[in-house]
Amino acid sequence: MGVCFVQSPAFVGVFVFSCMALCLLHVPELALAQDSGITRHYKFDIKLQNVTRLCHTKSMVTVNGQFPGPRILAREGDRLLIKVVNHVQNNISIHWHGIRQLRSGWADGPAYVTQCPIQTGQSYVYNYTIVGQRGTLFWHAHISWLRSTVYGPLIILPKHNVPYPFQKPYKEVPIIFGEWWHADPEAVISQALQTGGGPNVSDAYTMNGLPGPLYNCSAKGGLGSADTFKLKVKQNKTYVLRFINAVLDEELFFSIANHTLTVVEADAVYVKPFETDTLLIAPGQTTNVLLKTKPNFPKATFLMTARPYVTGLGTFDNSTVAGILEYESPSDSAPLSIKKLPLLKPTLPPLNDTSFATNFTSKLRSLASSQFPANVPEKVDRHFFFTIGLGTSSCDKNQTCQGPNGTKFAASVNNVSFATPTTALLQAHFTGQSNGVYSPFFPITPIIPFNYTGNPPNNTMVSNGTKVVVLPFNTSVELVMQDTSILGAESHPLHLHGFNFFVVGQGFGNYDPNKDPANFNLVDPMERNTVGVPSGGWVAIRFLADNPGGMVHALSPGNPHQLGLEDGLACLRWKAPKSEAASSTRRSSQMLILTHLCIHTDHKLL
Repeated sequence: MGVCFVQSPAFVGVFVFSCMALCLLHVPELALAQDSGITRHYKFDIKLQNVTRLCHTKSMVTVNGQFPGPRILAREGDRLLIKVVNHVQNNISIHWHGIRQLRSGWADGPAYVTQCPIQTGQSYVYNYTIVGQRGTLFWHAHISWLRSTVYGPLIILPKHNVPYPFQKPYKEVPIIFGEWWHADPEAVISQALQTGGGPNVSDAYTMNGLPGPLYNCSAKGGLGSADTFKLKVKQNKTYVLRFINAVLDEELFFSIANHTLTVVEADAVYVKPFETDTLLIAPGQTTNVLLKTKPNFPKATFLMTARPYVTGLGTFDNSTVAGILEYESPSDSAPLSIKKLPLLKPTLPPLNDTSFATNFTSKLRSLASSQFPANVPEKVDRHFFFTIGLGTSSCDKNQTCQGPNGTKFAASVNNVSFATPTTALLQAHFTGQSNGVYSPFFPITPIIPFNYTGNPPNNTMVSNGTKVVVLPFNTSVELVMQDTSILGAESHPLHLHGFNFFVVGQGFGNYDPNKDPANFNLVDPMERNTVGVPSGGWVAIRFLADNPGGMVHALSPGNPHQLGLEDGLACLRWKAPKSEAASSTRRSSQMLILTHLCIHTDHKLL
């Protein structure tokens, strides 16, 4: 148990949201929102619920008894008050993935980082305002592996009377990818942490909580199975599909048979539209697309499928989730049975198609318009070079471990594996009691340079610590994340809490600081909150450190949660300086502290 103390702020009025995540979005329900925004109330009851998938019923942690959890719907400028009440034995915290959290870093959600977790029988009210953002994000638990079942969409519509920069859709549909485990995910990660080996993989991927007809048991029910998500559409209409990847580890390919998608947004940032038959979406990323349905009734149904894009050497769930795209019968004809229509299947890229992945991500560009500019920092105050990957740590005495040569797998950044504190870092800084909680001496470059993507070094052991980097407020930062091949190269999603960043460059092999910056895109680079570091390569991002209380995470795929990384990501944080701790309102505007570089293991190792 830690020494965390959190007081729940006053909560006035509660609205219990009950619509499932797969519901269509009906924009008129927000018609009363004004430009200045309104306050919206939600209540999340964390409770156990019996859920059945693939002929297997189990009790699992949910929000309001729903899997996936309820949809949060708001407009840009709205204030959200979300009361979370914990009715289960697990500690809980909720992260609002992609929300800037301007001056509300304590509402961000990572347990033992921005807050103490909410204990059994306790509650906490997350209080934040959506500033300068509109689009698709999501929320999820941010402690241990609870986010495998505790997650849901967070949809932000533009301000009232502000149109989309693309054709107005007929309807909008959130589609969230997740996983189904017959076992308790908490037991899975607990075993992996104890043995030091890779955790067992999931039993299925899900689409809006449903695995689809390609899995055993689901297939017995055919196309009418209750385990299959069905998207019913009308001919000659335009739909916005809001995709969210809430899978713990895998990047996913997605396609709809005989349909072309137009990408218009990524991570709640508008992009230059482009057409594609297949999407690639990493864990923690969101993508909005336009689906233009066929002008005439096609007399067919269409599979929508997703399966992983895999770069590492570890085990993974090599299965395919599927849903059904079904056209409504024309009003002037007799209804047709779906079972009598041909079912068309899409063709997805091969599992390891890095060429497609590279080509797809290169098409993502910011609008860079007068209304939606790309404010890329051209001058850089601080440069950071972080290596990210897998190493090993010593096995405990009198224990047999399943990592290489009897060790434990450990994820690290610059060879530092994050040690989870027992006091929330933001609390420690705010109270001026950070001594002994974290150290301000995180290495900004690798301590011992080596051929990062070549032959690995003989010594694969990592160090452990809770270390931070201190940054003055408004520092412009360039961060290069380099994959390593120490225990095998693989892609690593990187997520930045409290900020968006610009992806100014990426490539394969070792980053060359003398040559590669010449090819950086500083005109219209993609702005987002989560990016995949290429397997055997690097990615360069730039951002302005203008939001005290924010944090950088690295979702390190292939790594079990807490194998040296914070809850689900590799974390860098920012907080206000100790000298400002006495003022909870003014301290945020003075200095930013990039605190604890935690690269965490909320994922599967091998």
